[in-house]
Amino acid sequence: MQKKRRVLVAMSGGVDSSVTAALLKDQGYDVIGVTMQIWPASAEVSAGKPNMGCCSLDAVEDARRVASKLGIKHYVVNFEKEFYDKVICNFIAEYKNGRTPNPCVRCNQYIKFDLLLRKADELDADFIATGHYTIMEKGSDGYLLKKGADPGKDQSYFLYMLNQSNLPRILFPMGGYHKEETRKLAIKYELAVADKADSQEICFVNEDNYSAFIEKHVPGSGKSGEIVDQNGKVYGGHRGITNYTVGQRRGLGISYKKPLYVIKIDVEKNQVVVGEEDDTYGEELVAKDVSYVSGQLFGHSKERKVHAKIRYATPEYKATILPLDNGKVKVIFDEAVKAITPGQTVVFYNGDEVLGGGTIE
Repeated sequence: MQKKRRVLVAMSGGVDSSVTAALLKDQGYDVIGVTMQIWPASAEVSAGKPNMGCCSLDAVEDARRVASKLGIKHYVVNFEKEFYDKVICNFIAEYKNGRTPNPCVRCNQYIKFDLLLRKADELDADFIATGHYTIMEKGSDGYLLKKGADPGKDQSYFLYMLNQSNLPRILFPMGGYHKEETRKLAIKYELAVADKADSQEICFVNEDNYSAFIEKHVPGSGKSGEIVDQNGKVYGGHRGITNYTVGQRRGLGISYKKPLYVIKIDVEKNQVVVGEEDDTYGEELVAKDVSYVSGQLFGHSKERKVHAKIRYATPEYKATILPLDNGKVKVIFDEAVKAITPGQTVVFYNGDEVLGGGTIE
């Protein structure tokens, strides 16, 4: 009798990962549910905040109940230290340096698709699986990562760092489904989380109050300063640079004949620099820590035409990428784009295929 292939499912307590586990069990896999405890069950997280995504005690209990319903084993693994070192510390440092990080990308890179694969080895599992809405296919030259079937839920942007060394061991059962289909499947499997709302905020920050979170961990980081234009003219005061991001319009607390936007954060001078809407547009960027799904992108060519996405919620823009030294690339857009934000992620696509990406420097 052939041994069942074992898969570790990252169960966050949400509907997507719960249905992932149910589908894989139906497909004959030996499924083990794993919930990652990545943030302490402290008063900061849990008190009055029952819906804090994958970090809450409620999420652990939801995952445990689903695993019990499905008749699969369930473990809670403690990745608090690793999450703090790789995600929280970077989040704080980036905001202090006037940049806007994407902690979900780092969590995927260093926690879900690194530590979880190691845990799979410990438990003699062949694969890991998540509830991400993305598609992975085996092509003639290796594995391809593609957009999910549901345009409104596609999460390929957050997974650009996956490559040929880890993709063969990852499963994405939800990639071909739309969200409404997922909820119908949860009802079919009689899962208590069928109507559970999606988590929208960064899991470790209450009510999107990034500045208060950073101030608590680094007292004095919210030092007030000036809001100025590009010529140094003072328009008012800011409440600490961690409250602002490039492209921001609302919440500046200043008046002018035209709407003003944040166009730069000057850490050395502790100033927020503003300008009119035209000043928010740029034609190129440099990205660092770039990785490619195929392992390489340029070959003998010195450039590559792509569609580039500079934030999860923005459209894709036609661009040309050029290789630089030290694992960096220059991205030159066909037309100027709005609010290129240091610290955010730029991801490169060819149609539905994810080519790679990096951090905007």
